[in-house]
Amino acid sequence: MSLPTPHAALRTSFTEAVGITYPLVQTGMGWVAGPRLVAASAEAGILGLLASATMTVEQLSSALDEVRSRTDRPFGVNMRVDAADVDERLALMIAAGVKVASFVGAPNKAVIDRCHAAGLFVIPTIGARRHAEKVASLGVDALIAQGGEGGGHTGSVPTSLLLPEAVDAVQGASMVLGAGGFYSGRGLVAALAYGAQGVAMGTRFLLTKESTVPDSVKARYLAATVNDTVVSTKIDGAPQRVIRTEVINGIEGRSWIRSLPAALTNAHHFRKETGLTLGAMLNEGRSMKKDNELTWPQVIMAANAPMMTKAALVDGRPEDGILPTGQVTGVIDALPSVAELVTSIIDEANATLERLTR
Repeated sequence: MSLPTPHAALRTSFTEAVGITYPLVQTGMGWVAGPRLVAASAEAGILGLLASATMTVEQLSSALDEVRSRTDRPFGVNMRVDAADVDERLALMIAAGVKVASFVGAPNKAVIDRCHAAGLFVIPTIGARRHAEKVASLGVDALIAQGGEGGGHTGSVPTSLLLPEAVDAVQGASMVLGAGGFYSGRGLVAALAYGAQGVAMGTRFLLTKESTVPDSVKARYLAATVNDTVVSTKIDGAPQRVIRTEVINGIEGRSWIRSLPAALTNAHHFRKETGLTLGAMLNEGRSMKKDNELTWPQVIMAANAPMMTKAALVDGRPEDGILPTGQVTGVIDALPSVAELVTSIIDEANATLERLTR
């Protein structure tokens, strides 16, 4: 299908820097943002982020090959901030012509410098003003400020407050993108009005035709209202927004001692899925404990999230897993293709900008 011509205001420093047509990012959702979705996003003129945090190095190599077989346009890879094999992963990304290295949380200066030396554009996701200031001081190229409406791990500050705060905090040292609650062209224009250079969307792209989430699970998302989500700290110790289900109600009602056996089992499975060494998992645990002020029992629970997400979004067993989501799931009622979605967002943004400047 023919993609729309963007209004001049939609050509931002971010679109110019990463070589995309529209200031939109499809986020690196674990188990969801695979080659098919990422390539479709790139072909639609936006930045798709491949979720590699749940992949081994071999799986990442295969995924990069598949993305490149589907598109020659810019895309990025979402990585773990503490990946022990970061150099090996960067080598694969360079060979595949990856444009962007994305991180959930703040990568350290050494990782940022490695990425920059490889010619990669660095974008971490943050949830507080102080974190925006920190990553900007480390020299990241851009940051995604995700408000509390966002899915998965999230903060408590709503996007309408966090986004302008982040823009003011970095004072132009890094570009800022908004996330959390975005799904439309009007939202994109609102983010630009706050001073952002674009927006990132997760749940909205999870609910597209190219997303590999089983249709029966997508139906659960479409049926949810804006009041059917909850932020829980019982899944892995850190706040995470998910659809409220019987599984979540059970987790919320259990003590960590009763949940510990399942968490240890999930930790074992997660190591096998990702190829992480025990040392790497312990290092990440120490980092989580410090950054999120968690207890060690909460840290031990941390492997619950990725494996329970896989159970629902890959294996199609929501009765055994969790459904990470933004509150926007309550206002989404269709499963368009990525191209159709991007077209509708840009058409609405163009019309909104014309109305405001008429």
